[in-house]
Amino acid sequence: MATPLPLEVVAGICAATLTIAMLRNGDETSPATGAFFESPSAPWQLPQAIAERLRGYLLGHGKVQSFGLLALRLAIGLMMIHHGQDKLADPQGFATNYVIPLHLPFPLLMAHAAGYAEIFGSWLLIFGLLTPLGALALTGTMAVAAYHHILTSGLNIYVLELVVLYLGGSLALLLLGPGRFSFDSGIAKELLDNPTTEEDLDFSVIQQPGLVAIAVESTSR
Repeated sequence: MATPLPLEVVAGICAATLTIAMLRNGDETSPATGAFFESPSAPWQLPQAIAERLRGYLLGHGKVQSFGLLALRLAIGLMMIHHGQDKLADPQGFATNYVIPLHLPFPLLMAHAAGYAEIFGSWLLIFGLLTPLGALALTGTMAVAAYHHILTSGLNIYVLELVVLYLGGSLALLLLGPGRFSFDSGIAKELLDNPTTEEDLDFSVIQQPGLVAIAVESTSR
């Protein structure tokens, strides 16, 4: 497998920096009120049950847990991307050695699909953008790889260990979400109209002749 390219390492660092900066900007307080401002409400609202599930999935982790998920995303993304590049460098060889033994249809097409799934899925994990799709792509390819290794080599731990680690990590990201240090989290704060603090804040607009004032009342319990 090829070693990580400097461009990809830099991209991973930039992704981490950008997502952390997004979180810090969302947590800044207003010097006038000391309260946290929300972004403007979206012109449409998701059903409450769906919105709550998305909030829990994308915004439900603390900072420490989010750092852990960020580290996992970068580790899997930066390493898995080269498996995809290797497949696309010799798709016919991959199709012959891995796809045909599984008796899958259109082996050359499947080889290309696996390669692109690993490359694009890795970049999605690195940036934390559409993370469930990226994690699902890598989980799918690694599940097929695990099945191939079991079919051809049995339960050989030395053959399975790397595939199982990638599969477990990708599946964990699929189930847990990307954490707060991700572009998905930043987008969710805009679309779900979610308060950016640990407390729930009520924002009410009081209109008076010639005056519009914003009153902020904390409703934390």
